[in-house]
Amino acid sequence: MTVIRQQDFIDSIEDALQFISYYHPLDYVKAVEQAYLREKSQAAKDAMAQILINSRMSAEGKRPLCQDTGIVTCFVKIGMGVTWDKTDLTVQQMVDEGTRRAYTNPDNPLRASIVEDPAGARKNTKDNTPSVVHIDMVPGDKIEVMIAAKGGGSENKSKMVMLNPSDDIVEWVVKTLPTMGAGWCPPGMLGLGIGGTAEKAAVLAKESLMDPVDIQELIERGPQTTDEKLRVEIFNAVNKLGIGAQGLGGLTTVVDVKIKSVATHAASKPVAMIPNCAATRHAHFYLDGSGPADLKAPKLEEWPEVTWEVSKNTRRVNMDEVTAEEIQTWKVGETVLLSGKMLTGRDAAHKRIQTMLENGEGLPDGVDLTGKFIYYVGPVDAVGDEVVGPAGPTTATRMDKFTDMMLEKTGIAGMIGKAERGPATVESIAKHKSVYLMAVGGAAYLVSKAIKKARVVAFEDLGMEAIYEFEVEDMPVTVAVDSTGANAHQTGPAIWKAKIAELDAELSK
Repeated sequence: MTVIRQQDFIDSIEDALQFISYYHPLDYVKAVEQAYLREKSQAAKDAMAQILINSRMSAEGKRPLCQDTGIVTCFVKIGMGVTWDKTDLTVQQMVDEGTRRAYTNPDNPLRASIVEDPAGARKNTKDNTPSVVHIDMVPGDKIEVMIAAKGGGSENKSKMVMLNPSDDIVEWVVKTLPTMGAGWCPPGMLGLGIGGTAEKAAVLAKESLMDPVDIQELIERGPQTTDEKLRVEIFNAVNKLGIGAQGLGGLTTVVDVKIKSVATHAASKPVAMIPNCAATRHAHFYLDGSGPADLKAPKLEEWPEVTWEVSKNTRRVNMDEVTAEEIQTWKVGETVLLSGKMLTGRDAAHKRIQTMLENGEGLPDGVDLTGKFIYYVGPVDAVGDEVVGPAGPTTATRMDKFTDMMLEKTGIAGMIGKAERGPATVESIAKHKSVYLMAVGGAAYLVSKAIKKARVVAFEDLGMEAIYEFEVEDMPVTVAVDSTGANAHQTGPAIWKAKIAELDAELSK
């Protein structure tokens, strides 16, 4: 019998969560590098360059890759020959204790995003617990742990379907993926669970994302099993959609497709699909009774030397002086470097503003949005001499329900976020001659370096969802929706889907 010390398990969870907050798995880094080198779409290439630069910066600075440091999901496979030195804590409680310590680490505090009473008050638990834990008893005398921190932007795009036995899984994926938008921050991975029951398929899909990136090796040796053949077929079909990095159109939408399957009822074909974002974060380790896990830090020279330079035609904008007339000259796809003051606000802040306006209270003291840009962000707490912690954009689509109200009643000039906007929101942007700018999701540490000053101006009780005033210098964004309603998330993928089809047709001659 192997005796596992409770403290070793807790320490290992804490260390792993800190580790994955700033170290990308190198297999993912190499896959994105290869995609970057192949990419022909300049917008997608620029986005991947920022992702790779951010990855190296996070590894060097040991600060989070993304401001959304995720909900912890942990697969614990306990050998039947294992015993514990103490039994006063359950496995769930041990994972939660490791999570609590990792997320409140003073040297690298991670953003607490977990709220309790999800259908009601949605109060932040302050330490990112509880985690989601899946426990299996397996043969052997060791404990295997696979742990991930999954961002809300990608988790929210999970899909599940009960197909008929004769239905085509590839057809469902190809039909479904474009409906997910770009909020899951491609390029990433798709995890599919097939079979079992509805809940089993979802767990299989999540567990599949713990596997290493190896699709190119699979293609080179040739798929042999049904699942391997399906992986390659879905990989090729999805990349032909032309969605591309950040949904701006390009050759690479996914760097791998993972599948786990189990037996199912003869009348059923459950399929769950869960995407992993550009902030792919997971670790895999074993405990054998000899002590806590020893996670080997990757060497910085393993990261590619990628640079990103703005073009000579890049527009530099002082947000403190920009006029509505000038904003109307900005064109979709254009790169803009923002300087000056902006305000932040996410879901909870928008909801509270809406309630205050409906009650005739007006905006909170110190908040004047007239002619200002609002940045959809919930930053990580600062450490040391930082002005603010990693502060990348959150999914703008979630703010669509508030956008018409904000444009109509607060006088904002424009919005900054990630991913696409819905048709009604695009129409509202055009109606009000506003603009929507897109920052790169998955480049939070890089973005934070453009923020020179930060202070909370309202709703401090909302924590990371409080309204901040940021003063920025040369913060890079792309015009995703201009004042005419031209939309990069529609035109980009459409153009690149057609280009990929043309290339395929030429190659098949």
